[in-house]
Amino acid sequence: MAQHDPGNSHFRLATALNNPDASVRLAAALRAGITPDRNHIALLVIRCCTEPDFFVRDMLTWALTRHSQTDTLPLLLAELNSPRAQARSQALHTLSKIGDPATWPAITLAHLHDPDAEVARTAWRTAAGLAPATQRDGLAGELIRELGRGDADLKRSLSRALAMLGDAAIALLQTAAERQCPEVRVHARATLRLIADPEGPFVLDPADARPSAPLFPHAIDRSRPSGQR
Repeated sequence: MAQHDPGNSHFRLATALNNPDASVRLAAALRAGITPDRNHIALLVIRCCTEPDFFVRDMLTWALTRHSQTDTLPLLLAELNSPRAQARSQALHTLSKIGDPATWPAITLAHLHDPDAEVARTAWRTAAGLAPATQRDGLAGELIRELGRGDADLKRSLSRALAMLGDAAIALLQTAAERQCPEVRVHARATLRLIADPEGPFVLDPADARPSAPLFPHAIDRSRPSGQR
């Protein structure tokens, strides 16, 4: 039986991950996850920085989650400081999939307010999922600062992150819903509706921009048992 040659395996993976055919790259990332090899981790992380195909990137993240956190986390945490927006975004996404609460401090204010929309979006979701109970109020305050940012899709992402924080975000959203800035008012009210009805549609209602518009919901009554209106 031929002996396993780490160098040769490394070369084959590098070649496949740089193949112009996305299906070849996807298959390579899949194999890297099915048969984890710590010698491949750096290659997978590096490819995350430049991979143009969404599905391949997601497979790269899956492959990384199949490896030991001891080996993957240091490289992923280093990527959070990369000048490449995609590197920061994909590292955050992978950290969210790993779900280690110990990585929470690595998500900084710079990530939450990153000028790149995809980095910010991923940071919001990852932070909301990893924040310890003692930090949820502070995180909600930072996310509130992003109300009104971006297109409807980005606004929906922020609203979902705030919804993940639940009670920590509600009072802040109710205050934001009365602000003078129409875009913030509309976004805050849409988020409150999402929290009140998580299965309902996300609607940015222009009518909410009017200062005289009644706040909806008027209050989210947490004294009622879950499920009651």
